[in-house]
Amino acid sequence: MNQDVGAPERTGEPVPGGPTGAEPVAGGPAGAEPVAGGPAGAEPVAGGPAGEEPVAAEPVPGGPTGAEPVTEERAAGEPGPTEWGPEVGVGPWPGPWPDDERYDPELLANGDRRNVVDHYRYWRRDAVVADLDTRRHDFHVAIENFQHDHNIGTVVRTANAFAARAVHIVGRRRWNRRGAMVTDRYQHVHHHPDLVSLREFAAEQGLAIVAVDNTPGATPLERTALPERCVLLFGQEGPGLGTDSRGTADLVVSIAQFGSTRSINAGVAAGIAMHAWVAQHADPSRAW
Repeated sequence: MNQDVGAPERTGEPVPGGPTGAEPVAGGPAGAEPVAGGPAGAEPVAGGPAGEEPVAAEPVPGGPTGAEPVTEERAAGEPGPTEWGPEVGVGPWPGPWPDDERYDPELLANGDRRNVVDHYRYWRRDAVVADLDTRRHDFHVAIENFQHDHNIGTVVRTANAFAARAVHIVGRRRWNRRGAMVTDRYQHVHHHPDLVSLREFAAEQGLAIVAVDNTPGATPLERTALPERCVLLFGQEGPGLGTDSRGTADLVVSIAQFGSTRSINAGVAAGIAMHAWVAQHADPSRAW
């Protein structure tokens, strides 16, 4: 099978006030090449926990990487101290260090400037991933990457925000992760060389494939009951989903538009569809 090999593409400089770069996590749907340290199936793009080769994090201006315990304010549903303020993250841990293996000694000593919610301040990366694994939803996200689509980073970041079970890159292995804003370090990301591989994975996992594209015959997303266990499949910027993609789907939905443009950005469309799933199936009381 023809596929690009190598780690995801790094582009751009670190963003002041927050890190850039990313490191996908191990995982294992079927339908792609097996990975050491994970179950058979789709191959994580790069990096991850034990059993895979780690990818070094990029330096972050203004501080290291890490996460913070839940305060009384946070438990009461109030915004955490660093989630909406002008400065990202927190400084060194004040006072005695917590006796909890989830915490990273380096972050406790130097501070935490990562792009994470305050619940995870000072936590080790693998501890954050493990906790997120208890919160992930039953939808997956797949996006075609046959022409090196620049929207994939945005899709990964949004999938992380909505706690998608996993993201699947279909086509080229390399992708521009600038838009991910480091969120792929905490999101399971897998690679499939083609649509056949994705379809095999979905069949093994009992997932319906829901293609999102504004094409004749598509069912309006706004009036569609989305399957709880599904893969939301998105096309590339410009050409959208190909005929083969629509043909492999169990359901094709469209997003209502009312202006003059023929289409919306693929990353925006992905966010709309993911939120539609969340509105139908997720428990809002569990949101941060």
